[in-house]
Order: sequence, then structure tokens, then C-alpha cells
Amino acid sequence: MSEVRFGQAINRALADAMAADESVVLFGEDVAAPGGPFGVTRGLLDRFGAERVRDTPISEAAIVGAAVGAAMSGLKPVVEIMFMDFVTLSMDALVNQAAKARFMFGGQYALPMVVRLPHGGGINAGPQHSQCLEAWLAHVPGLKVVCPATVADAYALTRAAIADPDPVIVVENKSLYAVKGELPESMPNVTIGKADIARPGRDATIVTYGAMRDVSLAAASALAKDGIEAEVVDLRSLQPWDETAVLASLARTHRLVIAHEAVEAFGIGAEIAARMADIGFDELDGPIVRVGAPFMPVPFAKELEARYRPDATRIADAVRRTLA
Repeated sequence: MSEVRFGQAINRALADAMAADESVVLFGEDVAAPGGPFGVTRGLLDRFGAERVRDTPISEAAIVGAAVGAAMSGLKPVVEIMFMDFVTLSMDALVNQAAKARFMFGGQYALPMVVRLPHGGGINAGPQHSQCLEAWLAHVPGLKVVCPATVADAYALTRAAIADPDPVIVVENKSLYAVKGELPESMPNVTIGKADIARPGRDATIVTYGAMRDVSLAAASALAKDGIEAEVVDLRSLQPWDETAVLASLARTHRLVIAHEAVEAFGIGAEIAARMADIGFDELDGPIVRVGAPFMPVPFAKELEARYRPDATRIADAVRRTLA
């Protein structure tokens, strides 16, 4: 084991993938000499050269469009959009081209491309630099969406995304980049679509992902002081998501809370709640409760942003509500 930061784990995953396969290329705004807006790609230009690590113009549409063409031409591009908010400018290339290519060309083309998207609050960046839009992308057939929450998963899911033959969105919470954790010297393979039981429990299931994993674990620790043992399921992959693992956890606990930083309305939690109300109805002994952000833009002010983002108290209260 070695202790590294979340952002360093992604850097190592990129470096290892590029060392193992010369077709892996990296480009985006300021990813070369500056090392990216959050330092995640620092040092990769010096190691792999300007042919494989390139800065681009400030045009998200051009970045993702170029990635589609590169992937169709035999490369494995990994592109970074500075903030997830600006994926809005690349939606045509992403939704109408990348996601549809395999279908449109009768399976003749694979598109092994990765789009890295920093999302979420915690740094007081305001409404245009803090959004969680992963539900948009999970709604598009042809795209896979993953969201690591730990240092080990930041490495493993990045490698899995690069190795995948189809376009994969890697959603990275900005508040996690500096978080330290253990990274095994020999990483086990992580399969896209498989959840992780972050904490076992018997009384209620909390399904979550990304930065809300640690918040949910804090909520579970607080509940344990009152004799309530909550199981925390980290989805890791949002599309496809591990329906089997969530249903199995619900069968153990018979109560379900879903927590995410994204706006609660029409989100990932809504899909999981609807599905479990269908296939898991007989296991439910209480209402399914969702915890998410209110239906409004992310505030600038530190105090307001803290109230906007779900915290351990809100998640614990949701568990108590379904137990009541």
C-alpha cells in the first residue's frame, strides 16, 4: 500500500495506461504544461511528450468532437473538460455521435474514448462551476458513467474506463482531489457496473456515490450510536448501475435511502427509487427516501453552499424517517 491523494491516483492511472498502450492520448484545456486546472495531469507532458499530451483551444465542442474522430481512427483518447458544467457545450458530439456510433455503423466501430468531468461543490465556485449533471449522461444509451469515491477506485475505474471499448464518462468530485487514501501496489480489476458495500448493516440501506460516500459513512456512524446499523452501498458506476447489489442490500435491511449531491428532482436517486419500488416492493418495510440538493442553482456563498449540499445529519434523518 502507498498513501496518495485522489487526484494523484487518477494521474497514476493515466500514466500507467499511457505506458502500457501507445494509442492512449490525452488532450484538453491546459492539461499539458499547466497540468490541468486541479493538477491531475501534472508531469504527463514531460513523460509522454507533446504528441500524446496536448493542450487544446477553449472549445469543449471541439475537444469532444476531436475525441470522437480520434477514437474512430484507432486511438484511445482521454479528454478533460475543466468543469462538468461545460459539458453542455459538447453534447452534440457526445450524445449524437459518440454514444450512437456503434449503433449507427452496425457495430463496425468501437469508440474507446474517455471524458473526465470534475463535478460538485465544496470549493465555492458558484452556479456555473459546481453542478452535478451525471443524470443527464446516464440517460443516454451508448454512454457509460462511473463516479469513483475512493483513492483506489479513482485509479481502478479510470483504468477500466480507458480499457473499455465504448465511450465512458468519468465523473470526479472536485472536493475529493486532495483527499488521501491507500492505493495498493497491485490493483485488483474493478468492473464497470459493480457496486461496493462500504459498510455492512441490518436496519437500512443507504445507496450513494462520489463525495456522498464519506458523508453517508459519517451518517451511518452517527446512527450506530443510537443502535441503528445502516448499510452503505457505493454505486461506483451509475450507468450501468448494480441493480442486483442494491436489491440484495434491500432484502437484508428492508429500508432504502438514496443520497447524492446532485439536485434531487429527476436524478439518479429517482431512477433507483422507481426501480426498487418495482422489483423490490415485497422487501420494503418503509418508504424509500431520497436525499439530494434542492431544485435551485448552486450558491456562491460558503454558508449557503454548505446548506445546499446534503450532509450527514440530513442523511441520518432520512434513515430515521424510513424507520419510523
